[in-house]
Amino acid sequence: MEFMLKLPDIGEGVAEGEILKWLVKEGEAVKEDQSLVEVMTDKVNVQIPSPKDGKIARLLVKEGEVVKVGHGILVIEVEEDAQDSPVPAEPSSQAAPAPAPQSARPQVALDRVLATPATRKLARELGVDLTTVIGTGPVGRVTDDDVRSGRPSPAVASSAAPDPSSGEERIQLRGVRKVIAERMAKSFHTMALVTLVDEVDMTELVLLKEAFKGSAEKKGVKLTFLPFIIKAVIPALREFPYANSTLDERNGEIVLKKRYNLGIAADTPNGLMVPVLKDADLKDIFELSAEIERLASRARTGELGLEEVQGSTFTITNLGSIGGLFATPIVNYPEAAILGTHRISKRPVVRDGKIEVRDMMYLSLSFDHRVIDGAYGARFMNRVIEIIQDPKKILSEIL
Repeated sequence: MEFMLKLPDIGEGVAEGEILKWLVKEGEAVKEDQSLVEVMTDKVNVQIPSPKDGKIARLLVKEGEVVKVGHGILVIEVEEDAQDSPVPAEPSSQAAPAPAPQSARPQVALDRVLATPATRKLARELGVDLTTVIGTGPVGRVTDDDVRSGRPSPAVASSAAPDPSSGEERIQLRGVRKVIAERMAKSFHTMALVTLVDEVDMTELVLLKEAFKGSAEKKGVKLTFLPFIIKAVIPALREFPYANSTLDERNGEIVLKKRYNLGIAADTPNGLMVPVLKDADLKDIFELSAEIERLASRARTGELGLEEVQGSTFTITNLGSIGGLFATPIVNYPEAAILGTHRISKRPVVRDGKIEVRDMMYLSLSFDHRVIDGAYGARFMNRVIEIIQDPKKILSEIL
């Protein structure tokens, strides 16, 4: 018998996934728990296993296609005693169509798409690929309205036939880059974004980091400035809780977070990833260093699990190792704020009427003005700077 495998509920808050890569092909025999497909969801890749032994009858979606949770993605032939959701057979010309068990049946190949000749003609005229259209008619039949609603945008249509002589290369927006694009656009167009820039004297923190360097080496961890920055940010988040919040627009509520799960923006070969340091306030600098290194490594190799990128309450992004004077980071939606740290450089500054050479760094705080007023954001930033410039104030938290 045949059954349809649907995109499972992969984790809390996940409503859809992009089919990145099929790991099997039609007609291939598969074993229970064998990986069938790689799916991108919420900036992580997950592999969906086969629930039973069988043979791949049909792949219902294409690579690059985004499908909702609960949407059929493939059909597997299994033994008759398998207890799974059957797939309706294609109706013949002699048999009347039977009611479909689902409201919409995914299509896979043009010769299998159920549509009248008139509907197929309309699809050709509008440039619509029928295999990408979900039919809402009986047994998944594609209607004229389905074709019109599935009409590609001009950008999509123009990219279908690139001109080699144009001097251009078109790359499909998909995977991590598509997720980044959607999230950044949502943040930018949803929030009232404001960025505040200030500078901080890192001289004392540079000395403190150097003092802990030997202890870190003995513990086998690479010590960076980030754990110290985190330990300076957490007391400020406690004092200014709106910086550690989200706005629940549906219920008209500001949700103050009581945990300190810090997102750490990471540059990877696959694009921007934001793994999450859970309960950062409960870890010392050595534990934070080890966790940062572990998450960064998994981000670079694309091995992050869904639980490792969800649940952040505040994000820190660091461009210091790459360059630039300072940046205006976009808030990691739906958080209320993000802190950008930058390159540390020696600059002449005035201290007590004298010019001194100090280790200085710019800080950028971007925040949602719907939740955080400018004065509140400035006070939060002032507190972070105060702690960084006198890190002995947090020695008890550092260790």
